[in-house]
Amino acid sequence: MLPKELFSVGDRIKALRENANMTQAQIAKKFKLSRSAVNYWEMGLSVPSTKYIIELSKLFHVSSDYILGISSDNATLSVEGLNEKQVTAVYNIIECFRDDNEKSADS
Repeated sequence: MLPKELFSVGDRIKALRENANMTQAQIAKKFKLSRSAVNYWEMGLSVPSTKYIIELSKLFHVSSDYILGISSDNATLSVEGLNEKQVTAVYNIIECFRDDNEKSADS
C-alpha cells in the first residue's frame, strides 16, 4: 500500500508509476502522449482527462477514486472474464463478509 500522505493526483500517479517500476516515457508511450504530459500530471501542472484516469486505474490496478484522492484504499477486484451469474455470486460473497464483519463489530 502507498503512503497515506499522498494527497494530490500527481503524487498518486508518480507513486503508482514508481511502484510499478515504470518511467514517465513508458507511460507516455503506452498512452500515445508526450513524456512532458505525464511529467505535468506528476508535477500538478495539469490533470489527466477522464480517459487517462480510467487508463491509469486499469494500468495500476487501482480505482479511479484512489487516483483522484476520493478514496485512500487502492484495492480493486477485477471481474473481467466472469459471466453475469459469476459476478453476482462474487458480489453476494462480498456482501456476506461485510454483514459478518458488521455483526462482529456490534458484538
